[in-house]
Amino acid sequence: MLELRQSQHGRGIFATRDIKKDELLEVSPVIIFPKEEFKYLEKTTLIDYVFWWGKDFDECALALGIGSLFNHSSQPNAIFKRKLKKSTINFYAYTDIAVGEEIRINYNGDPKDKTRLWFEEK
Repeated sequence: MLELRQSQHGRGIFATRDIKKDELLEVSPVIIFPKEEFKYLEKTTLIDYVFWWGKDFDECALALGIGSLFNHSSQPNAIFKRKLKKSTINFYAYTDIAVGEEIRINYNGDPKDKTRLWFEEK
């Protein structure tokens, strides 16, 4: 259903078939970095691939599988939900997605959140 390939943003995740809204796309287990380790993590490339984590969003988590490879869009076609008790991030289709379309999430978490990010959106 999903494949990793080159996109205009480097690597991206693309649909290999038509996907319906609300369909589960990926369940990614996570590696959790406690807040005490953030100062070390932010000095590495991994900081661009983590999700804020925890009840108070004071930790970070790296999604395994393809979870950390979804690109950003302020008009996403997918969303993610943090599952704290299961230590997973679940990705769902936010809209219908056509075969060949890149699957993109809003890094702010809320698909309608237009807050600027740490990089310029293309």
